[in-house]
Amino acid sequence: KESWKLSNPALGKFRSEPDMQKLAEKASRMPSAENTFRNLNLNQRVSTVSPFIAKQTWDTCLGDLPPIYECDEVWAGLDLSARTDLTACVFVGKKGDKFYAYPVVWTPEVGLVDRAKRDRVPYDLWVKQGYMFTTPGATVDYEYVAKHIGEVASDVKILHAIAFDRWRIDVFKKECDKLGLELPLVPFGQGFKDMSPALDTVEAQLLNARIVHNNNPALNMAAANAVVVKDPAGGRKLDKSKATNRIDPMVALAMACGVSNFEETKQATYNIYFV
Repeated sequence: KESWKLSNPALGKFRSEPDMQKLAEKASRMPSAENTFRNLNLNQRVSTVSPFIAKQTWDTCLGDLPPIYECDEVWAGLDLSARTDLTACVFVGKKGDKFYAYPVVWTPEVGLVDRAKRDRVPYDLWVKQGYMFTTPGATVDYEYVAKHIGEVASDVKILHAIAFDRWRIDVFKKECDKLGLELPLVPFGQGFKDMSPALDTVEAQLLNARIVHNNNPALNMAAANAVVVKDPAGGRKLDKSKATNRIDPMVALAMACGVSNFEETKQATYNIYFV
């Protein structure tokens, strides 16, 4: 607090000390807010890259998930990666005042052990334990992914939208067409424009422990690795290139939260493509 007074001489007069305390507490629980607090409130020079979420905050959101068919409404985020990496779709279901995260993560069957060694992550063990899935072959099979998503979608009451980034989405849509699968696909970029408000939503829900996860190690890994970068206007996004390891499931979770319109219950005006 001594640094507060040094950088804010009017603290307690023109500037509210309780408000400053709230900002400091948020910064301690969400590392992505720490740099903003230090820069704007303590006049310190900081890096434009910061971790997204503190482990303590993430762990607070641990809980049991109801069957997804018990959720009243569901949204999803789809992160299609390069064919030899992780592809993730995270479904977010609303039940009561909670939002439950159901991650589905795929990786190619061929080369699984080698990728586990390369990334120093036990993907092969997680597959055996049922936390991840393999697709046939040496690359991610989008037909398999589409079928799997369709199976999950068929179990939910209302699937409002599946947010997607344009990366390889045309290939995925072709697989959906071949299967005769209709999914409510909603375009959602991974740049600053769409991701910045999505991250605001994720942060608010995590800080209030309204998002619930069930300790899925693939999602835990992504949460631990996720880093945020800022543009000059203060917009934020998750940056895969700055992360120490895979963050695809967290990107998918952020997209699901962004498209879900948590803050308002009214139907959002998106361009939805059924394929």
